[in-house]
Amino acid sequence: MNISQEKTDNLNAIVKINLSPADYQPKVEKAIKEQAKKAKLPGFRPGMVPPAHIKKMYGKNILVDEINTLLSDSLNKYIEDEKLEVLGQPLPKLEDDTKEYNWDFNDEFEFAYELGLAPDFTVDFSSADTLTQYVIKVDDETLASRIKNIRRAYGKMTNPDVSADDDVLYSELVQLSPDGSVFEGGISNTTSVRLDQVKDEEIKKSLIGLKKGDVVTLDVQKAFDNDAAKVAGLLKIEESEAADLKSNFQLTVKNVNRLDEADLNQEFFDKLFGEGVVTTEEGFREKITEELETMMLQDSERKLQNDIYNYTLDKVQFELPDEFLKRWLKATNEKLSDEELEGGYNDFAKNLKWTLIANKVIVDNKIEIKYDEVFAYAKQSLNNQFRMYSQQSLSEEQLGQYTVQYLQDKENANKIFEEVKAVKVFDYIKSVITLDKKEILFTEFNTMAD
Repeated sequence: MNISQEKTDNLNAIVKINLSPADYQPKVEKAIKEQAKKAKLPGFRPGMVPPAHIKKMYGKNILVDEINTLLSDSLNKYIEDEKLEVLGQPLPKLEDDTKEYNWDFNDEFEFAYELGLAPDFTVDFSSADTLTQYVIKVDDETLASRIKNIRRAYGKMTNPDVSADDDVLYSELVQLSPDGSVFEGGISNTTSVRLDQVKDEEIKKSLIGLKKGDVVTLDVQKAFDNDAAKVAGLLKIEESEAADLKSNFQLTVKNVNRLDEADLNQEFFDKLFGEGVVTTEEGFREKITEELETMMLQDSERKLQNDIYNYTLDKVQFELPDEFLKRWLKATNEKLSDEELEGGYNDFAKNLKWTLIANKVIVDNKIEIKYDEVFAYAKQSLNNQFRMYSQQSLSEEQLGQYTVQYLQDKENANKIFEEVKAVKVFDYIKSVITLDKKEILFTEFNTMAD
């Protein structure tokens, strides 16, 4: 066997593998004998089929399989031995003068494979690299909104005679014809219309002051700013149908529902924080402020990581074997159209560049990722998920058992490993560059583009 490499440029190479009969014949003969022992054919006792008979019937198929296995193993070993950092997977090279083989167990074979090679680059961060780290402050508007939502979540439902802002109209919606009459066989649904979700101020004003039995005409598209998902949910129809819907609807009020806010008393404080933890309105506001600051710290960290990601991709410039990678993506995704490939390739290349940079940061700085770190990260992630559905915490023992089971799945383990690796890369970059801290109100931060 002879394997040779020819670099077409710094990012692409051709590997050629030449096979003689001596390279593959022993493997083929062995495979034929093994199949003969297992074969069950009419006229032969089990295990007594002559190898020559198997060779005559299935020899070419066995030859092809053994050569493919030999090629795969040899190519992978060559890449490993030569320490080639390849992107994607080797692709068989289709030559214009493709040779015709007899496949008679005596052919001299030559196969060629295209390789996409990882670029050579350096990652050099220093204190001269500066990014803004936002320190988000709770503003009065955000605090008031959060307190209102919490009080309403623990409040009581009442049924006032007349609707007001933020009420919910339990209503029957019936589709109308262009002339304003009820459209026979049209869309109808009895549902709750939340006034705080109505985007159009004129329409919202028309829904305030209504009482049970009142009938009004509602332009659902205008009311919800052409939000197809919202309209579909309201009318119980498909989102695609909602997007094309032009009709107005007759709204008949069945009931007016109002969620009154809970009183700021000790019973309310104890429900939220535990008995005696908070005893005053001032203490309640402090607790909610702490909760918001914790959430905002996470928002700030996400923003910083996103900024580091984009800054790094701009700073560390290198090329990829784009044409090879496009061929590889097409070869491994048969249903991928040319339009989809062109439309999504830039994002694919961007993520691949980040992966290469992150791997280099890990290697160059000898950053280790230990199992106990992966386990702790997975455990915290699972705990956060459980808390989304229940305020009751799992015991450490239960959480540990769930984490062990979760990480036994290879896909889950790889996902968590990659997330821990990303955190370590971000932490390293943050430790090297200069972070310019800047205070900002949440309302202003919330309007910033990622």
